[in-house]
Amino acid sequence: MTARSTESARSTESVRPTESGRPTASAQKPSHDVVILGSGIAGSTLGAVLARNGAKVLIADAGTHPRFAVGESMIPQLIAWLQVLAERFDVPEFQALTDATTINQKVSNTFGRKQHFGFMLHRPGQEPDPDEAHQFVIPDALTSASHLFRQDSDAYLLRVAVGYGCDTRQQWRAENIDFDDAGVTVTGTDGQVVRARYLVDASGFRSPLADHLGLREQPARFRHHSRSLFTHMIGVRPFDDVLEVPEQSRPPVPWHNGTMHHLFDRGWFWIIPFDNHELSRNPLCSVGVTLDPRTYPKPEGIGAEEEFARLLSRFPAVERQFEGARKVREWVSTGRLQYSSNKTVGHRWCLMSHAAGFLDPLYSRGMSNTFEIIHALAPRLLGALADDDFAEERFRHVEELEQGLLDYNDTLVNCSFIAFSHFRLWDAVFRVWGSGSTPGTLRINNALRKFRGDGDTSVFDALEKAPHTGLWWPDNDEFKALLAVTAEACARYEAKLIDGDTAADLILEQIRESGAVHDGFGWKDVKQRFIHPDQGQIADFLKWAAASPVPELNSVGRESLAALRAAGAPPLSASPEPGR
Repeated sequence: MTARSTESARSTESVRPTESGRPTASAQKPSHDVVILGSGIAGSTLGAVLARNGAKVLIADAGTHPRFAVGESMIPQLIAWLQVLAERFDVPEFQALTDATTINQKVSNTFGRKQHFGFMLHRPGQEPDPDEAHQFVIPDALTSASHLFRQDSDAYLLRVAVGYGCDTRQQWRAENIDFDDAGVTVTGTDGQVVRARYLVDASGFRSPLADHLGLREQPARFRHHSRSLFTHMIGVRPFDDVLEVPEQSRPPVPWHNGTMHHLFDRGWFWIIPFDNHELSRNPLCSVGVTLDPRTYPKPEGIGAEEEFARLLSRFPAVERQFEGARKVREWVSTGRLQYSSNKTVGHRWCLMSHAAGFLDPLYSRGMSNTFEIIHALAPRLLGALADDDFAEERFRHVEELEQGLLDYNDTLVNCSFIAFSHFRLWDAVFRVWGSGSTPGTLRINNALRKFRGDGDTSVFDALEKAPHTGLWWPDNDEFKALLAVTAEACARYEAKLIDGDTAADLILEQIRESGAVHDGFGWKDVKQRFIHPDQGQIADFLKWAAASPVPELNSVGRESLAALRAAGAPPLSASPEPGR
């Protein structure tokens, strides 16, 4: 038995109290099928799905809406999963969030556009080298992603959940949680008692359920370490306006049109504007930095705002972006961001998404992971409610998915932070991440297309049978091997067993030889640092994939091409929502 499974066994024992330890309320009939702790993006989305499909749900939260939240940058896989949730569970209101124009029309005119992932390497006291930059433009044919102004998107999703019948209890903090064979009893700090058949904790880091069951791993098992400073500001200048480089060295899409990552040794700044869509009237910009506390320990005697300013002063081009900028919220300074749990599902409970663990905002995977987990949990929970059978085994995939998403992201982000000190090595890691993103998204889109055709949910069950659960392209062995080579090379570089060029060469050779990496987008060509696939390149990619001997690629290519050729079929991942 592994260390984690041993801990899981202990946690399971703590869930099933003895007869004498059962709360008096256990004899009461449950007032709800499911209690969800947390009314943020995770709790409200799950609540809407469950209530729309017949469950009686209470969403309880220690806070209220609207409220500040970070985690604002969308990615194609996030949108693909949100479209699946909208159509599989008949919650069409989710579609409003899947397009940068539609969200500004139907939710609030406060959302930005994420047209690309932008990365530029910086060194202390120097202007950045324009040749040490990357941009991966999200193809319009795949999706139109947004920068979510979370106080508006989260409040919208809560309203959707309430509209489908969810009860809510805001400013209500769970103090005691007791499980028995018939259900769960949650008692608030005000003494009010709620009785339900199942409990989902979607509350985040300060999870009452994780505390109650002692689920947190101490310390977190992850190799990656980072802490963060962040806020919202007004007056942050577009990077295009302050970058002193020739026009020919600029990327095909303005830096301001997407999420900007300013990289430095063992850290990175984020710039997420909400004013870069023509319909947005929001002048705010989400800004922050994550950095390794082992290299940058939190200083004593200064606040977060002053520390951020000191960091900016080291990097001239980044500092220019903030000339005249002012905060509109108080700065937040965290300790180590990483936390993990030895177990995420049990008898009548689930510790979901950010209540289960967190890694780092690099690559913007947090919300995508959340929606994928909701898609795994919701049908199992609806089935358990219908059968009155909450056996832990039926939720086993949810546990594997939650842990896998965290562990694979740990590998990728840890490699990235190691590589930030050496551009060629970072360039190689960037290509590993990017080359798996498009096929990883297309496999979800293809399943959705099949479902649109015949309504058979087994296509989604097939997605779960991938051998590498939690990897962003989970059904391809070659891509998994590529990530393993990357992790090994970065670990050897970090241990000073090899230099950065040698580590980069090991990874780049694997990329060049991999049958899972397409030539056409530029992933194999180190001279191409700005990846901007057009419709023709997307079509070439699909033809290449359809002819590939790699089964997973072959199926992605064939199915996507068939959809494109079918009369009246929506292009790639386009939503059936009017106005796209």
